[in-house]
Amino acid sequence: MLFCPPEASPLEWMLLTNLPVNTFDEAVEKVSWYCLRWKIEILHKILKSGLKVEECRLETAERLMRYLTVMSVIAWRIFFITTIARTNPTLPCTTLLAEEEWKVLYAKIHKCPNVTPTIKEVVSWIAQLGGHLARKNDPEPGPITLWKGWRRLFDLSEGWRLATELYTYG
Repeated sequence: MLFCPPEASPLEWMLLTNLPVNTFDEAVEKVSWYCLRWKIEILHKILKSGLKVEECRLETAERLMRYLTVMSVIAWRIFFITTIARTNPTLPCTTLLAEEEWKVLYAKIHKCPNVTPTIKEVVSWIAQLGGHLARKNDPEPGPITLWKGWRRLFDLSEGWRLATELYTYG
């Protein structure tokens, strides 16, 4: 029991496991593993609902494994940007995006800035590309919205790179 106010009844709960638990430290370890379960559920939601990996129809297990490997990296990146925007919102966005990515993103949402924006700002813009309205009282964007925005950002960034090459070499 942790942090129970004096006027409240303490809450007890039990985590059932088939793993050996003989000490308090082992119990804390198993509970910490269980706490990661929700993050794993979110990662699977990105894979299934955002990336729609269950709709993939490949002919061999080897091809499916390669496909799932690539999609897992993409899902992890979406999960990472969702998490880092909430835990470290003032980091510079270059922690996450290449220069042309954040500039094309900003150009799509605003006019180009002179100062590198923060992670929180660029994640909000990515979410707007994915359909998030970004109103004052709206909740933080979720991973599916960020995935939709991330797909659009990739296309916009590719267009930006192509236009830059044409302008430079054309």
